[in-house]
Amino acid sequence: MSDNIPVIHAIPVLKDNYTWLLETSPGYAVLLDPGDGSASVAALQRHHLTLTHILITHHHQDHIGGVSDLARLTGAKVVGHALDAGRLPPLDLACHDGDSLTLGPWTCEVLATPGHTIGHVVYRIADALFTGDTLFSLGCGRLFEGTPAMMWDSMKKIRGLSGIQRIFPAHEYTLANLGFVLQLEPGNPFLSSFREWVHQQTDLGVPTLPTTMERELRCNPFLRADETDFAARIGLGGKTGVEVFTHIRTMRNHY
Repeated sequence: MSDNIPVIHAIPVLKDNYTWLLETSPGYAVLLDPGDGSASVAALQRHHLTLTHILITHHHQDHIGGVSDLARLTGAKVVGHALDAGRLPPLDLACHDGDSLTLGPWTCEVLATPGHTIGHVVYRIADALFTGDTLFSLGCGRLFEGTPAMMWDSMKKIRGLSGIQRIFPAHEYTLANLGFVLQLEPGNPFLSSFREWVHQQTDLGVPTLPTTMERELRCNPFLRADETDFAARIGLGGKTGVEVFTHIRTMRNHY
């Protein structure tokens, strides 16, 4: 484990979810969005790690399905947004936007990103950002509870974070999102080589995640809705960022 870069393992669960396992101090770890308890236990045993914390991004069942059993089995502290406390497993730490907690040598910052759900949060740890269902590789989450304006504000909040290199979404949606982005912006020069790599990874059954902040700022349309040239290329010149975001989110819903 590097002094500056935490070691993070992917745990594939359910249909297309990832639970992320982050090593903290030697022999200890935290889990993010454990949708399946048995898969998480197996991963902890495989890497010889003791669980100290469970971090939840939002209340959907595919993100919390394993939380209660894991907390009971390991005694790990459960962390989530205070706004969602009534819809999450019992919380040991009910956090608010901007709160932080110590995980071994790391500081974990809690950032509210409403849109997919009202109480959604993301977690920043060193160079890594765990985005749940707010930001995906080449995409963003559906708006089940929030408004387009809320989600657009969350996009701007994420892209404004300095020092983030790796982004860890909770779903393997890269291939499906790639098809939409290529249809929306076929001339994007950064997508050509990336497309070949995504197909190779997918054919091998290997994760395409984490993604990078650099790639998302170049290729993810939902982070670029207020770029004048981008809006003009997709026929929305003169529209505001939230108007462009709303339009392409609606397009993606029907893709």
